Amino acid sequence: MAPTTMRQTGLNRILGDAGTWLKENLLSPWYNAIITVISLAIVYVVLKGTIQWVLFGAKWGVVKENLRLFAVGPYPADQVWRVWLALAMAVLLGGISWRAWGGSMRAALVYLPVPILLVLVAPLSMEAKRNWLVVIALFPLGSALTYVRIPWAKILPWAWLGVFFTTIILLRGFRNSEAIPFVETGLWGGFTLTVLLAVVAIVVSFPIGVLLALGRRSRLPVVKMFSIAYIELIRGVPLVTILFMAQVMLPLFLPKELRIDKVLRAMVGMIMFSAAYMAENVRGGLQAIPKGQYEAAQALGLNYYQMMRYIILPQALRAVIPAIVGQFIGLFKDTSLVAIVGLLDLLYVALSVISQPEWIGRQAEVFLFIAVIYWVFCYAMSYASRRLEAKLGVGVR
Repeated sequence: MAPTTMRQTGLNRILGDAGTWLKENLLSPWYNAIITVISLAIVYVVLKGTIQWVLFGAKWGVVKENLRLFAVGPYPADQVWRVWLALAMAVLLGGISWRAWGGSMRAALVYLPVPILLVLVAPLSMEAKRNWLVVIALFPLGSALTYVRIPWAKILPWAWLGVFFTTIILLRGFRNSEAIPFVETGLWGGFTLTVLLAVVAIVVSFPIGVLLALGRRSRLPVVKMFSIAYIELIRGVPLVTILFMAQVMLPLFLPKELRIDKVLRAMVGMIMFSAAYMAENVRGGLQAIPKGQYEAAQALGLNYYQMMRYIILPQALRAVIPAIVGQFIGLFKDTSLVAIVGLLDLLYVALSVISQPEWIGRQAEVFLFIAVIYWVFCYAMSYASRRLEAKLGVGVR
């Protein structure tokens, strides 16, 4: 068969499959066809005006001129290299984790052109574009490092912990140091502070929530009552109340010479809040485990710790992955509440930008910009959750 004929045959097959899919899913039966037409009309009306505004009506100069402020807030400009270094370490370790935890090198390379293209067309300075391209290239480099015969899966949790503490040290610096001068947390801000608050709250609240869930089911009355009292008390008040208590009320009960850092107080408040909800999610997973699993573990001679570590908790956490990740997503978005108590997170920076005289009236552009940032990272967590569920077979019997 001639190549031209083969291409035509393949094209006809693709068109035929597409037509069949459209007919079965969108145009059959007749009421589905009506719903499809109405939906397309609504999407057209909404997107037409939105696209026209985004491309022709919006004044994106407000974002372009304040990109560094959105990224790091009032952090000293001559010390922003610390943020770049921390980001580079995280991306390199992310590439290693991608391959070590089930991703493919081929996928890492296939998706690589997308962020590169976004960087090239973005309204960034040449220095910023160069830095971003270097950081992006570290992801496939990290994936390639997994070909070195090292037990990556065992050391990665410790590596991530090391990167976290290294990032904190880098951002804070040292007193009386010229190489890495001290930068007080009051100057930490923008998206950097938002990510830092979310990561700390998510990572620390998870084990605390697991312990509270186990404590609520404990046979020891003191442990059980403490866990119940903590969970119900924290769940009975909104997060903003806890943040106000941490920022405003707590200093009133401390000695004058003792002052806890504002960022640390916000982190503790968010950890306390998230741990209570995490405990209830985990408790739901524990209740879903059949009683026979406990009896079988006891019949094998396992003690309480071994039974929970190897039998019960793996099954319970696997069953509540959607609920746990949903809480993580909500917690990431709730970091915007720290703007109310004066921390310079991404939302606070957005509010300060639109209050500048030259950008008055540009609220739509600014809020759409930060909404897209929140959506991208929340969708990334949701996508990672779906991959994890598929790998563990959640919902498959």
